[in-house]
Amino acid sequence: MSLVISRTPFRVSFFGGGTDYPSWYLKHGGAVLSTAIDKYCYLTCRRYLPYFPNRHRIVWSHIEAVQSISEILHPAVRAGLYALGFDDSEGVEILHQGDMPARSGIGSSSSFAVGLINVLTTLRGEPRSRAELALAAIDLEQNHLGETVGSQDQVAAAHGGLNVIHFNTDGSIKIEPVGLPDETRKLLEGRLMLFFTGTNRSASEIAKKVVRNLDAKNLHVDAMYKMVFEALEFLRQGDLDQFGRLLHHTWRLKRELSGNISNQAVDEIYSTAMAAGALGGKLLGAGGAGFMAFYVPEAAQPNVLKALRNLIHVPISFDFTGSTIIYNAAG
Repeated sequence: MSLVISRTPFRVSFFGGGTDYPSWYLKHGGAVLSTAIDKYCYLTCRRYLPYFPNRHRIVWSHIEAVQSISEILHPAVRAGLYALGFDDSEGVEILHQGDMPARSGIGSSSSFAVGLINVLTTLRGEPRSRAELALAAIDLEQNHLGETVGSQDQVAAAHGGLNVIHFNTDGSIKIEPVGLPDETRKLLEGRLMLFFTGTNRSASEIAKKVVRNLDAKNLHVDAMYKMVFEALEFLRQGDLDQFGRLLHHTWRLKRELSGNISNQAVDEIYSTAMAAGALGGKLLGAGGAGFMAFYVPEAAQPNVLKALRNLIHVPISFDFTGSTIIYNAAG
């Protein structure tokens, strides 16, 4: 039996979102401050032997049993199999499970892409390094799928950790771990509160509108880029409350990139959390809906929980493992 299981973290992005789109950073450079979190995308993959009635079986929100890769409805699976050189001479079964819902701002599509490449290459005995996984996932999403997505989520999912990710004008990517003392890291984890708004959206469609506005909003984007390094300095100085307040400033700037990033429901949730004692926060991902993250000092957390009691609160910690093969019986 050949069976491989990957576990790939989702991410929370704090600062610099927008500067990780190739259309921006290949001209200007970019940087993002983000962390992988202890919520995961799991992918199970095995060779699907020829005595089954179908050639391939893909289980996600649908159950697909098909004779050809070309019939697979899941776009990333279909494109990923082709990109990695699979064909119908080799049947595969792929099962997806996730700790958090898709299209909710926590980088789920990129975590899926990274995990998919990880299981498929491991199944073939050709495992990739973390850097190779990130680059292959970026290529899959941006080129093979033609999605309007940035390049930060794939890096966070592949590598894990709390990092500044630098995007250079020559297309290269550099990872700078923040490297906080354990005590500071635990305080930061404890002051981050994640809430699910109960809705989701197509990130790519919102991102298309954001990308079209990047050059016109270049002063906003440049300010968001500089905040990455301000936030990094606050973290390394242990001034976590200033980090939280800076989140408020970057959210205000991000909202001005496109009218689709926020809406009345999101604005009401945000203002409610701030009135209850949050120092800052933001809607995660491209915008529109999904998860919201807030920085909340310990004393104010009961008030914020009460004020947002109609939303699902998801406690999180940081993940430092990145995309990992947790079971491997390939052979």
